[in-house]
Amino acid sequence: MSTPALFTPLTIRSVTFRNRLWVSPMCEYSVEKHDGVPTTWHLVHLGAFAQGRSGLIITEAASVNPEGRISPEDVGIYTDEQRDAWAPIVDFLHSQGSAAGMQLAHAGRKASTWRPWADAHGTVDAEDGGWPTVGPSAIAFSDNYATPEALDLDEIESLVADFVSAARRAVDAGFDVLELHAAHGYLIHQFLSPLSNQRGDQYGGNLENRSRLLLEIVGAVRAEIGEGVPLFVRFSATDWAEGGWTKEQTAIVSGWARDAGADFFDISSGGLVGGVTIPLSPGYQVPFADFVKRESGVEVNAVGLITEAHQAEQIVASGQADAVMVAREALRDPHFPLRAAHELGYDLPYWPDQYVRAKWPSD
Repeated sequence: MSTPALFTPLTIRSVTFRNRLWVSPMCEYSVEKHDGVPTTWHLVHLGAFAQGRSGLIITEAASVNPEGRISPEDVGIYTDEQRDAWAPIVDFLHSQGSAAGMQLAHAGRKASTWRPWADAHGTVDAEDGGWPTVGPSAIAFSDNYATPEALDLDEIESLVADFVSAARRAVDAGFDVLELHAAHGYLIHQFLSPLSNQRGDQYGGNLENRSRLLLEIVGAVRAEIGEGVPLFVRFSATDWAEGGWTKEQTAIVSGWARDAGADFFDISSGGLVGGVTIPLSPGYQVPFADFVKRESGVEVNAVGLITEAHQAEQIVASGQADAVMVAREALRDPHFPLRAAHELGYDLPYWPDQYVRAKWPSD
């Protein structure tokens, strides 16, 4: 048979991804030393996806400074020790033919929280290892989260510099792709949404001002990493809340970000407002990716309850998105691309030699 759309290569700048079935960033909250340094857990977790032949694997959110970590157990990319610990993980992903991506992030008002399986929830107190949080405005995420300090202009300038330094370390560690996390209610998203950004200066108010931080980071990171490295942006296409961020704004700002130096857009949704009702169903966020792609002319990937091979193939083959990312399905089956190729009737030419004996009889 002809090669399914899901398994056709895609080239962005100097990187060619051998398929379009990718792994989303997924927080692991597993740095027990609280130093942001990735561990053997991260090597095995990410390495399994490479053995399963995902075309691109993006790390969990790696904070650009200590205060930007979602929890004390989060990874970072703000020290040379962290950079050097990421390098062998990247080397293994490359050895299996997968491209390696790092998501650069700052959690803003959602930083310094307990990891999901802790007995407590919300902000971690200082005596338990927590720290003060920051945001565009002094508005807490919810009742059990601390009120953040509103960043001043000097702090915003320093924050942009932190993203640039993190990008340099990531590239030096060997990552092929960088993604800026502007989704899920974290700091850049907090600046984008009028629900969390009530500033009266050049970083608040109209859409251009609320997008200023993101565009400054995109431009500064592009200048630092040069022309060869693909730069992604992850957006939440909607806050699922009245008066919040919308898919129309996402499309507009995606175009601006492209002009500033970004290449590809990872379209998710939600995370800024707690307690909202999100109508979950298979592929429920795919229409957002399709809308942004059509309205702005940028390349996008789709995420969100993509769990079946034929479903993923249809998304790419129909042109709704240029690639798909999976998360929970990848956790359930790190070798999902091997299974997807089989279910699509495609004899994948790059099965791991060590696993050839496990091929389905019809392959």
